Amino acid sequence: MEAKRGISVVIAEKSPLLQVSLIGLFAEDPRFSQIRMTADGQDFVEAVIPGGFDVGVIGWEMPNLDGRGVLQALRGLAGAPRVVVYTGSAHADLPRQAMTLGAAAFCSKSEPPEQLLDVIVAVAGGRMAFPFIDVSGLAKDPLTELTTRERDMLATLTIGYTNQQIASQLDISLNTVKFHLKNLYDKLGVASRAQAVAFYLTECHPR
Repeated sequence: MEAKRGISVVIAEKSPLLQVSLIGLFAEDPRFSQIRMTADGQDFVEAVIPGGFDVGVIGWEMPNLDGRGVLQALRGLAGAPRVVVYTGSAHADLPRQAMTLGAAAFCSKSEPPEQLLDVIVAVAGGRMAFPFIDVSGLAKDPLTELTTRERDMLATLTIGYTNQQIASQLDISLNTVKFHLKNLYDKLGVASRAQAVAFYLTECHPR
């Protein structure tokens, strides 16, 4: 009888210390056969092209390409691995965002490291693993949660206005612009104007 093949994993982790720790953790568990580390989200996406691994583990806040960008890049890609989001971010909405973008699981770095291994095994077996999520909000159009001012703000972002131009266009102060942008980013679940525009174009106004 052919021996069961262990689970192969590619991990995107920006911390060298945590990379070493995780490699040691996986090495002690016979359920895993091959572990590969990448430095950031872009390296992870490039590692997907050749294929050949079962589960990907990514952070959310990573250099070059963050977790949202990785999941968007993998969406619809034939042969893409199942992905576990593994992060220390305390943002309460991240599990919902990760699920909406196609992740198979979410695991917090505040959990014991062994929890990550169990989550990966579950994902490799075809299951999903998330903390409690109010799924009634998954299909909600995020634009419905925006105020009229926030909608105006998003419209100016999509045509490339700077903060100063937005302030002039909407006849408000720069501080007010920053205040509304922060609220807008929080409601859309993004961290920058580029992500807000990309979210609007891909999620709310597809071609």
